[in-house]
Amino acid sequence: MSLSHLSALDAGFLYLETPEMPMHIGSLYVLKDRQDRQGDYYDHFRAMMAERLHLAPVFTRKLQMMPFDLANPVWIEDEDIDLDYHIRRTVMPKPGSMQQLEALVGRLHSSLLDRSRPLWEFYIIEGLNTGELAFYSKVHHAGLDGQAGMKLAATLLDASPENRKVRAAPPRHAARRYQLGIGELLWSAGSNALTQSIKLAKLLPNAARALAKSLATPDDEGRKGVAKIRNAFTLGPRTHFNVSITNQRSFGAVSLPLGEVKSLGKKLDATINDMVMALCAGALRRYLEDYDTLPKEPLVAGVPVSMRHEGDETQNNQVTMTPVSLATHIKDPLKRLDAIRKASASSKAFINTMRDNVLLDFPSLGAPWLVTGLVNLFGRSRIADAIPPLANVVISNVPGPQMQLYMCGAELKTMYPVSIPAHGTAINITVQSYNGKLDFGLTCCRRAVPDVRTITHYIAEELNELKAASSVLEAQAPKPAVAPAHAANGTNGAANGHAPKPKARARKTPKSAPSPQA
Repeated sequence: MSLSHLSALDAGFLYLETPEMPMHIGSLYVLKDRQDRQGDYYDHFRAMMAERLHLAPVFTRKLQMMPFDLANPVWIEDEDIDLDYHIRRTVMPKPGSMQQLEALVGRLHSSLLDRSRPLWEFYIIEGLNTGELAFYSKVHHAGLDGQAGMKLAATLLDASPENRKVRAAPPRHAARRYQLGIGELLWSAGSNALTQSIKLAKLLPNAARALAKSLATPDDEGRKGVAKIRNAFTLGPRTHFNVSITNQRSFGAVSLPLGEVKSLGKKLDATINDMVMALCAGALRRYLEDYDTLPKEPLVAGVPVSMRHEGDETQNNQVTMTPVSLATHIKDPLKRLDAIRKASASSKAFINTMRDNVLLDFPSLGAPWLVTGLVNLFGRSRIADAIPPLANVVISNVPGPQMQLYMCGAELKTMYPVSIPAHGTAINITVQSYNGKLDFGLTCCRRAVPDVRTITHYIAEELNELKAASSVLEAQAPKPAVAPAHAANGTNGAANGHAPKPKARARKTPKSAPSPQA
């Protein structure tokens, strides 16, 4: 029997998990239900899920651990899915505000998933003061990355208010094998380790050649070799984001118009990713200024980069992380954006060179107990409170569908991502584009960032700052020569040096930064 082993990257999310650092990702959907619905939305959604469980492996597979944790676990089919456990409902207390919804999502996101079952939970949330519904999901990161998560969402969503017809589940004979034999597991672990060792031996020469080629080619700033490595692996400065975390979460959400961000980015020669990082950088700069703790060195973002080839719909993890400077030491928003654009382009060029030679799987004998022990030691010793962080914040941008979607007949309004803070990086900003909007989800350790809504407010303000700065730049640009016949019409205020200035932000009284020991 061929068993489905977790890759080293997938299994790593299991080994990194502790009570303080749950390793599941999720989404918060806001839904407007159809007015002609007959019956209860929860019941209809549960019935729809019963028909679609077979469409995504994550719904029906669970973990089988190896004897003595000798190697990575395997996925096995769960033959008895309890939908009443996996699909839950809750009613918010009055008044049912967005702030209350965000706090509820933070609490739900704090608890670990049950590893004896398939690693997912869904919540239907009622009681919003707008009359809308909310849907919160969490799925373990061991099962999928952001792009695979979008494929999973496609099993839940439809292009019209009417549920699409799905193919029936294929017939199968229940094996009733809730546990596999020790001999079978050990043989499979040994075979998998041998296979991965052969792949590793074949990959290493190509990876070494690709790395040498990358280091020999100058980047946009003319850096080569050691200077290039030093630039790629610069550590971030210490902030109160970069501490050991608790299991308590705070969550904030904000939506921005995608078309407006795209248009402004095109005008400033910046991609959507560049704009997202610039908006986050400006917001974090403001937030740290409020506490009078803005470092002189720029913050560093850890940016996930998909290694998935086009057309690959496998529900697993195919992602790596690259550091990008956020240039928070630069006050001018346009100069900051330009610095971010250059840093991002340099990191992207390096990743593209190495794309086909990045090792996402390798032999795992002994990895479960070794990595788990090191992670527990790291968390309990609170080393993260003392060492420079690899990244101050994680920023991820996941492209999504640009059309109106529905879930069990209800109109989908937003798709806010909910992600993972970690020891040393207490804030994660993930962005999902959907139907003309950029939906930002900020997931934080509540002790380190209790006032996450301040940052979401600043993200929206940063878009206005960039727009204002861009308008000033346009007004100050040289005007084309005007024919003498029209000179009598006069000139505009910008030509006379009266271009509007960006509105200055009132300086707040510095707050006290959240104490790591609070």
